Amino acid sequence: MEVEKRCRPTGSATVSTLALCVAFGLSTVSPVASASEADEVQALRAEMEELKQRYVEEVRRLREVDARLMAVQARIEQAEQSPGSAVTADEQPVPAEPDEAQAAPPEGEAQQQVARTEADKERATKRSVDDLLQKEHVAFDRPFVLEAGVEYRRYDRSQLTLDGFLALDAIFLGNIAVNNVASDTLEYTLAARYGISPRWNVGVSVPFLQRYTTYQKGGAGGAAGAWAEVSNSSDLAIGDTTMNLSYRLLPETRRWPDIVLTGSVSAPTGREPYGIDVDVIEYVQDPDDPDEVRPSFAIPTEQATGNGVWGYGLSVSAVKSLDPALLFANFGYTYYGSDSFDDLDSDPDTVTPGDVDLGDSWQYGLGLAFALNDRTSLSMAFTQEFTDKAKIRYEGESWDSIIGSDSSSAMFDLGLTYALTPKSTIVTTLGIGLTQDAPDFSIGVRVPYQL
Repeated sequence: MEVEKRCRPTGSATVSTLALCVAFGLSTVSPVASASEADEVQALRAEMEELKQRYVEEVRRLREVDARLMAVQARIEQAEQSPGSAVTADEQPVPAEPDEAQAAPPEGEAQQQVARTEADKERATKRSVDDLLQKEHVAFDRPFVLEAGVEYRRYDRSQLTLDGFLALDAIFLGNIAVNNVASDTLEYTLAARYGISPRWNVGVSVPFLQRYTTYQKGGAGGAAGAWAEVSNSSDLAIGDTTMNLSYRLLPETRRWPDIVLTGSVSAPTGREPYGIDVDVIEYVQDPDDPDEVRPSFAIPTEQATGNGVWGYGLSVSAVKSLDPALLFANFGYTYYGSDSFDDLDSDPDTVTPGDVDLGDSWQYGLGLAFALNDRTSLSMAFTQEFTDKAKIRYEGESWDSIIGSDSSSAMFDLGLTYALTPKSTIVTTLGIGLTQDAPDFSIGVRVPYQL
């Protein structure tokens, strides 16, 4: 046992000790071999670390060269797109490798340049889409935006009036009159929007309206072939001013859309449609010529530009990105309060005070938008608004509903946006009326400008 202890741990046995170990069949451990293996392990580790460092340097170098190549290609494309500065690929200088006289650009500079190019393109595309969706949604990434717009709307309504009775369930006895009203409306809008924070946005919109209306009537006095036509135009006048405050409830995520809640207040700054006098065209029949007849009808002396009462609205809108398209939807409710007016009658010789309670409205819309390129976007949308019946109460009487004051207006809109400059775009829309209460068609142009 004493010999075994001397053979194993020490490793410094003499010849006699080694002989004894061999005689007893004990194995010896070579200290020289152990030291050699440890040195080899250390050398392999050092070599591995050196290779890893070289690999990291080569990867970094490859990324830098690739970024520089993309930057040169981006400059070539921009030069070819810019008029008067097109440069052929053969004339482009080949980027030289950095040497001692010319230091290589800082790490990541080329990548940042390419990133800025791509970011500018993405911002341009997003701006054109946002400007297109501004009517349905709210953009929060702009500090201050001014907008000027004009919209033309065309209305053409015909109404058949029967004054008589039905005999034998088949024969109508009485007078038949056809009334037609055609109206052309121009609305100029000035709007401003300010992004208070990434979640809050405030805006105001002031419209100015101008109308040209043509009234036609035929068949009065029993003469079906007699027609009369009177036209009436209005000067440019302010409409109802709208103020809104928007809050982003939920930014867009992979699962959820961008959801925005908007509250609005409509102030009655326009001319209310109550108490407007009318001019009556009397039916005249010449006693000497019984066949000469003239229809009689009344036309208003002024054109209304507002509702006359305060309105309070609440809406929610959502936008979801589904590359390359954007889906959007909105739903809103508007409450109109009641108000008192000095005169509700259209007779210039009569003054009838009373109260008016407009019917509330519900509206919804849905559609999609997508960018055609970095400057142009296209959208399609369907919107519909339902309005309840209005009520009127003359002084000292009870509320009465106005027959025919309820409505359902549905529109199909096509929109096209083109980015004019980095700060301004032009938004064009074409609306097609789908119900009787909607305009026949509308054409609008808006120009938002970001300060």
